[in-house]
Amino acid sequence: MKKRFLSALAVILLVSACHCGPKDGTYELTVLSTNDVHGTWFDSTYMDNGIKRSLMAVNTYVDSIRQADGAQNVLLIEVGDCLQGDNAPYYFNYVDTLSPHLFPRLVEYMGYDAVVWGNHDVETGHAVYDRVNRELAKAGVPFLAGNAIRDDNGKTYFPLYKMVKKGGLRIAVLGYENANIKAWLAEEVWSGMHFERIVNRVQQDVDAVRAKEHPDVVVVGVHSATGEGDGSNPESEGLDIFNSVHGVDWLLTSHDHRPFVEVRDSCALMNAGSHSRFLAHGKMRLTVKDGKVVEKSFSADLIPIKAEKADPVMRARFQKDFEAVKAFTRQRVGQLNVPLKTREAFVGMSPYVNLIHAVCLSCPPARLSIAAPLTYNGSIVPKELIFNDLFTIYPFENQLYVITMTGDEIQRYLEASYDRWIQTWTRPGDHVLRIVPRDDLRAGQSRWSFEHFSYNFDSMAGLDYTVDITKPRGQRIQIQSMADGSAFDLQERYPVAVTSYRASGGGTLLDEVGIDTDCIDERVVARYPEIRSLLLKRLQEDPTIDLEEVSDLSLLGHWAFVPEKIAGPALEADMELLFGR
Repeated sequence: MKKRFLSALAVILLVSACHCGPKDGTYELTVLSTNDVHGTWFDSTYMDNGIKRSLMAVNTYVDSIRQADGAQNVLLIEVGDCLQGDNAPYYFNYVDTLSPHLFPRLVEYMGYDAVVWGNHDVETGHAVYDRVNRELAKAGVPFLAGNAIRDDNGKTYFPLYKMVKKGGLRIAVLGYENANIKAWLAEEVWSGMHFERIVNRVQQDVDAVRAKEHPDVVVVGVHSATGEGDGSNPESEGLDIFNSVHGVDWLLTSHDHRPFVEVRDSCALMNAGSHSRFLAHGKMRLTVKDGKVVEKSFSADLIPIKAEKADPVMRARFQKDFEAVKAFTRQRVGQLNVPLKTREAFVGMSPYVNLIHAVCLSCPPARLSIAAPLTYNGSIVPKELIFNDLFTIYPFENQLYVITMTGDEIQRYLEASYDRWIQTWTRPGDHVLRIVPRDDLRAGQSRWSFEHFSYNFDSMAGLDYTVDITKPRGQRIQIQSMADGSAFDLQERYPVAVTSYRASGGGTLLDEVGIDTDCIDERVVARYPEIRSLLLKRLQEDPTIDLEEVSDLSLLGHWAFVPEKIAGPALEADMELLFGR
């Protein structure tokens, strides 16, 4: 009797473990994805009459596609960088930490099937992303990150994959975090784990999931840029995977904010860009015979999102949350008496960067400060400041570190920074700024732009120095003295204020001058909160920002491009190409 029972139980277990595949016939699956939304949850700018693209507008398009194709045939995936970049995530990350977080509620409302963890989600820190993940898990869609490996047991910190059923098909959705986290973020925000190259893991993971789950369709979402497919960049592994992996039907990339689609016979790739500007939209047709997929075809495109198409029902559902964010955003924090224009930082000292330097230099024991313009063309006129303006002044959640650097390292660091910024002028008509004409894939138009990211154009405060545009790298920087007139010594070690992004290797500038950012803790002498929080604290102590503060040469020192007679007109011509008259 006991043997019969065990035999029957074995049969039941065997049958329950078996997936017999879909019924014969033709199936159509619609795959939709968003990525790098960066907190564009609401369609309002929080100011009077201002609207923007948002998940509320995306939802209008998603709903219409579900109505047309059948909700049971539509898969919706988010590919990371959900929790940073806008007032709303800041509010629910750091201000209202007791109410249910808004992002998991939006995910549940919109019916997302899977969410991939992004690097800016990591940036929020354990307290935020662990909390969000718990609430996402309750909605059945936890973060996916198959290459974020726990240091204590070698398992993944978040799940590798999720199984989804759509229209009679079993779908495996695998998710991966960007592999280059340590290059941008302080270890404390991702403590207890490490990140492996996606391309080194994805094939074995896909094979294992296929063997275990027997899915009919496999989707891989990577919070990694589409890239060039040359295998050289750990943060841009999209085409590396697309060109090498087998057994994947859909590959969803992200991170670079570059709208992109490519369809091949056996797989399709989509990247929706960023900030709710597009909805990636793909269709897959499968023919099943004898329980097996014998034929499949793909199509893919990007649907432009119109800001005015925000779903009024969704807006009403989350109106209370919006009003809380709006009230926080519009609270008065101080008075600005000098215009701040980020573009001015490209041609010399500017009140905008000087303000950031002044805040950083107020943090002991910093004697020098490294900072860059963090927006390409931001501007704030003299006005009563509200909290919303602080996001324009400092849009990222970077912490402030004070590290030690020798005078020689500082000299070589400035040479490296300005070499990304300018090129050697040799004759009239030459550019000084390192700019090129190129197609802007994000905006869909051609324009002049910098060769390198302008948020890596670091200047230094606390020094008097010049940058000679007629000299090559290695000979451009001439340091005269410290800002207080004392001698600058190439052998002395100086305490320098830098962002956590830079200290962690972001932009590779420190590594380029021989400072091992994997061992940066050996140089850190002080840590401070986020720089935006330091600016807010400064305003709470003295609510007025005036010209005197952002032009105090005894604190900030002075730097300029020289020879002035050549640099001035040449820089003016370059700026006209970049920004117009």
